[in-house]
This record gives sequence, structure tokens and C-alpha cells, in this order.
Amino acid sequence: MRSYRELFRTPEYAPFLLSFAAYAAAQTIGGLALGTLVYRATGSPLLSAVSMFGPQLAQLLGAAFLLSGADRLPPRAILTVIPLAFAAGTAVLALPGLPIRAVFVVLLAQGLVASLGGGVRGGLMNEILPKGGYVLGRSVFNMLWGLIQITGFATGGALLALLSPRACLLLTAACYLLSAAVTRLGLTARPPRATGRPSLSATWTTNALLWSSRPRRLVFLGLWVPNGLVVGGESLYVSYAPSDAGTMYAFGALGMFLGDLAVGRLVPPTLRPRLATPLRLLLAVPYLFFFLRPGLALSVLAVTVAALGFAASLVLQERLMSLTPDELAGQAFGLHTTGMVALQGIGAVLAGTMAQLTSPATAMTLMATASIAVTLTLSALGKREERRPGAGGDGERGAVEVLGVTDVDGAG
Repeated sequence: MRSYRELFRTPEYAPFLLSFAAYAAAQTIGGLALGTLVYRATGSPLLSAVSMFGPQLAQLLGAAFLLSGADRLPPRAILTVIPLAFAAGTAVLALPGLPIRAVFVVLLAQGLVASLGGGVRGGLMNEILPKGGYVLGRSVFNMLWGLIQITGFATGGALLALLSPRACLLLTAACYLLSAAVTRLGLTARPPRATGRPSLSATWTTNALLWSSRPRRLVFLGLWVPNGLVVGGESLYVSYAPSDAGTMYAFGALGMFLGDLAVGRLVPPTLRPRLATPLRLLLAVPYLFFFLRPGLALSVLAVTVAALGFAASLVLQERLMSLTPDELAGQAFGLHTTGMVALQGIGAVLAGTMAQLTSPATAMTLMATASIAVTLTLSALGKREERRPGAGGDGERGAVEVLGVTDVDGAG
């Protein structure tokens, strides 16, 4: 599958995207509104960053108990319940006089509920799309996320200039309700992909199976760590430039959109595996210049260029799906999503703590430096794996190549 026309002729793909669009708009506008609300109430870069990205840490706990449900529960029902729960929680966050502690209790509950979303959504898309259509379909999904972020952060910034953060949160709740309605009316009821009840033992057994493969471990780490450190730096936009944070987030989303467009539609499949490491480095290097405290124009340029590097995830996600049996696709994607957002939450906490001790600009630079170090370490591990005796099998060699450390001829 190489054309968008063919892609959008696939039954249910359009309503699947529309339901996600409403959900993503709610997350974008709501996250900016909540981060602004907390920063105005506390003046703390740490609490502001954690309010926007910290709830993702709660997904670790939810995934420990619930992740097996990604393949063992009906996908349409789950993708309807999650936005309904978020709508209720967001309405609570909009209550006047809600203590900061109560805000974080609600965010914890939302993180637990959200722990199923990534796996269910990823597994369902793998079912909806035909074989060979995953990268193109996922690139459109990612581009939509980028467009929603562009418009959502720009709209959120404009709304915050006109309305209170609490009013913006009520609009967010309405977007969640719309997502639930589109999911319920636009998607077909499907049975679970796997049999058995969701449980802690089933979750950990499958997670252990997924993690036991060296190729998959390399892919998971490539998806989680460099991304999480950079997103941690992004969580400081509000404290770095309070009046221009929406602009910075919007241009970052534009860069992500352009990167996904190029990799998903224009880059030949034979070239994609070599791009993961260069793109991961691109994701972090522009943030090194924030140590110089550039003005808004240069900051926006750096953010846009860096965000092109998020397209590395397309390469790694494609490889993950190729290494995973279909009946485990939901949990594999859920493990990827949970690890990714958990590392983003940890990154937000680390970045916020550094910003408290130094400054937002310094903290962003340090997070970028750590991301570069991790990417180079993964590249070195990939080279060592390639030299390991008996590492020439397709699966393990594919994991080395997807980290971007060999060319198609294996010439380093």
C-alpha cells in the first residue's frame, strides 16, 4: 500500500482517525490549560511540567495490572470508555478551588485509565489495515497527531488569552465526549484478539515473553529513552516562555508532521532502517543551543528542526510489529506506549527538578545531552550485537539495522 487514496478506502480507517483526532485535541488543549493553571497557582516549573506529563507515570502502574487487556478485551468498548472517563475527570479538574493535591489525584486516576489506550489503539489499527499498509497508515496517524498539536496548541494559546484555564478544561471535556461518540458509532464491534481474562499474571507473562527477545529489547529501548528525555525538556516550555509556550508546542508539532510525512510517504522502505539513529540525534541536538537562551524566533526554529526526529519512531514501530505475533500485537504496542509515556513522565520530573535548581534553558540543554548519550550508546550496543557470534539471524540482525548502525550492505 503506497497511496493515500488506497489507505482511506480501507473500511473504518477514517472513523478511527476522527475519534483519535477528537481525543488528541482534548489532550492538547487540556494539557496546556492545566499546565498554565498549575503554574499560575504555584509558580513552580516542576509542578507545571508534572501536571502536563507526570500522569504518564501512572500508566506504569496501570500497565502492570491491565496491559493484557489490550488483546483480551473488545477494542471498541475500551476506546469508548477511556474518553468518557477522561471527560469526567477533566470536568472535575475544572472545579473552582480544587486543591493542587486533588488535581494530581485526578491525574493519577486518568493515567491508570489511559494505560490501556495505546495498546488497544495500536492493535486495532493493525487489524484495520492490510499487511503492508502499517507504515503508511501509522505515518498518517502520526501526522494527524502533529496537525492536532499544531492547531490544538495554537487554539489553546488563543483560548487562554480569552478564557480562563478552567473554561478551556470544560471545552476539553466536550472533545473527549465527541471522541467517545465517534468511536461508538463509527467502529465495528470486534471480539478480543486473544482468549482469557486480563490479569496481572497474564500481563507479566506476556511482557516477559516480549522482553525476552534481544531484537525487541533493542527496539523498545530505542523507542523509549531518547524520546522520553527530549519530551521531558519540552515540558519546560511553559516555564521557559510562559506567553509563547503555545507557539513553541505548535511549531514542534509542525516539525513532527513534516518528519512523519517524509519518512512515511517519501522514504523508500529499503532506506528507512538506516535513519533511526540519525533522526534520534536530530531530535536532541537542536536543544543544545537553548543553553544560549535564544529569542523566540531561534527557539521556534530549533524546536521545529528537532521535532523532525520524532519520525524515527515510525521505523522502530514497523520493526516491532514485524517481530511480534499478531495475537500479541496489542500488548506489544501497549508495552511500547506505556514505556514511552512513562519515560516522558520521568523526563518531565527530571527536567522540572533541574529547572528548579538551575533554569529551564539549562535543564533543556542537559536533557538533550542525555538523549544524545543514550542514542550513541544504543548505536554502540547495536554494533557489538552485529559482531556477536550467531547474531546473523533475520530477527536479531533486523534489530541492529533498525537502530541505524549498519547500511544495507552491512558495512557499518
